[in-house]
Amino acid sequence: MDCESVPSKSENPSYIITNIITKSFHGTEELHLRWAFVQFDGMTALDLIGFHDTVMRLPRFTAIDVSSDLCAIRENVKADYGLTIKAQKIRPDLSNYDWVFVPGGLGTRRLQDDTDFMSWLKTADKAPYKISVCTGSLLLGAAGFLREKRATTHPSAYDLLTPYCREVVKSRIVRDGNVITGGGVSTAIDLGLYVIESLSNSTITQQVQQSMDYPYYHTGMAGTDYVKD
Repeated sequence: MDCESVPSKSENPSYIITNIITKSFHGTEELHLRWAFVQFDGMTALDLIGFHDTVMRLPRFTAIDVSSDLCAIRENVKADYGLTIKAQKIRPDLSNYDWVFVPGGLGTRRLQDDTDFMSWLKTADKAPYKISVCTGSLLLGAAGFLREKRATTHPSAYDLLTPYCREVVKSRIVRDGNVITGGGVSTAIDLGLYVIESLSNSTITQQVQQSMDYPYYHTGMAGTDYVKD
């Protein structure tokens, strides 16, 4: 693997994921990534937890350091099946993070038209990467982040996503530039592994899979924009 330097966000705010493979794997430099995990009432807990649990394993297998905050507009968030999760940051400026993740859930339908929530989510405008699973893409779309981009969502919400993006792609994972969207709930784990493979390599991704006893993701897809079922 060639050793490459990491472009700073000021030099190129939308640097490509594959360029984040750095000297960290040669033991000479550590890469630090900051994640914001957006929460809201009515989100699907597995969307958040499946992705969070996966990507937060990255430091165990690489020299990439990852920090994260659970972010919301209020302290306590109630997921769609009753689980309450406490936010770590209330209304932080999301542009201060490298990656902003948005889960889905029935709460997305209401929040698309919630001025207060959307004005906060739009602070992610300058974050280098936006990523969603399930109907979280509806919120990315309502914030304007999917304009002229291809995206996906839960199959039941393809029609709802159509007004927000250039093309709805019926794939499990879709990457268009600095935005990555995933399909329905269980895609959260696959999406996390896709991101890990994009940031590292297939060997490390397989090690993470083994640690999770999750054999269903197939490595070798991180270089593609569409991942089918």
